[in-house]
Amino acid sequence: RPSSGHWYFSLKDRDAQVRCAMLRQKNLAVRFVPENGQHVLARARVGLYEPRGEYQLVVEHLEEAGLGALQREFEALKNRLGAEGLFAAELKRELPAFPARIGVITSPTGAALRDVLHILRRRFPLTDVRIYATAVQGAAAVPEIVAALNLAAQRRDCDVLILARGGGSLEDLWAFNDEKVARAIRACPMPVVTGIGHEVDFTIADFVADLRAPTPSGAAELVVPDANEWRISLRQTTARLTRAVQRALRGDADRLLNLRRRLALADPAQRVRAGAQRLDELQQRMALAATARIAARRAQLARLESRLHRASPGARVQAMKLREVTLSLRLRQVMQAQITARLQRLRVAQRTLHAVSPLATLDRGFAIVTDAVSGALRTDVADLQRGALVRARLARGVFTARVVDKQDDAPSPDPAAATA
Repeated sequence: RPSSGHWYFSLKDRDAQVRCAMLRQKNLAVRFVPENGQHVLARARVGLYEPRGEYQLVVEHLEEAGLGALQREFEALKNRLGAEGLFAAELKRELPAFPARIGVITSPTGAALRDVLHILRRRFPLTDVRIYATAVQGAAAVPEIVAALNLAAQRRDCDVLILARGGGSLEDLWAFNDEKVARAIRACPMPVVTGIGHEVDFTIADFVADLRAPTPSGAAELVVPDANEWRISLRQTTARLTRAVQRALRGDADRLLNLRRRLALADPAQRVRAGAQRLDELQQRMALAATARIAARRAQLARLESRLHRASPGARVQAMKLREVTLSLRLRQVMQAQITARLQRLRVAQRTLHAVSPLATLDRGFAIVTDAVSGALRTDVADLQRGALVRARLARGVFTARVVDKQDDAPSPDPAAATA
């Protein structure tokens, strides 16, 4: 093993040997330090060391021959039982909170039993312990462990089982990697806790068990509660319960006091006295209310009488009569004035009409001549024919005449023309 960290060694069997090299990156994963004469199992590839022209094996994996076989057997059994579902989480059972009896399956002379009993006595001395003595390594270990599990299952006098063993090599713990032990643990009707070896040790029994502890002492701590913690919790619970009871008593006392008060208030004599006082108060209030109501009604009646008086028909008739007299007087005065004015206007119109009337002209000797047949007014001699009948209206009376002769009022400028 030079300073580079590489390993150089030879592997030999009964008939031959071969040089080997294992690089530092590979030998760091080896869990043991090889020694001369040790049987190993190696995986390698063939290489050539050119400076000497020699073939060699370049080793990539190295393990002890016995341990390697056991490890492969362990992995194969673990995979097979896992595929069957023996390790399923839903099969794990919960541990009882206060186990009355605990069964311990272990060697009666081992340190694991002393550790378990010490922890159980210290943490929860009220628990009873039944010991199932078995071998924990060697050829007799597997049948004795299986028999102890079956016996505990038949008795059913334990609330939980502890399967324990102290630390050791893989070969020492091999009894707990047996398939019979694993199936017996799974068939057990009560929970099983394993505390086998040290924290880094894992067995098939650990995977099948309901709970795995790193050590036997850890298993004992898991199956029982801590009495000191429970004493503290009990004291705290007692204190809380005491406070709750005191609160309840105070609440009950308050309710009792309220009930007594209500009972005193509900006393018939007290209720009668209270009712009488209430009746007096109501009577006073009723009298005051009646007085106030009567006063209000009287005031309202007075207002209505005043309004009725103002709206009375007699008063309105008197007012109307007075109004009628006043209006009649005013009407007579207006009519008299209107008549006087109209008479005055009539006289003026008569005088004006008389001044322009034809009749007034007739009084001065004139006459109105009309055609006796047609009644047409004749104002021009030219419109009259000789022998025509005319009617003449005088100032007083009418007569009919025949035109015998007619003469134009315009003088003739020429005497000869007039003669002609």
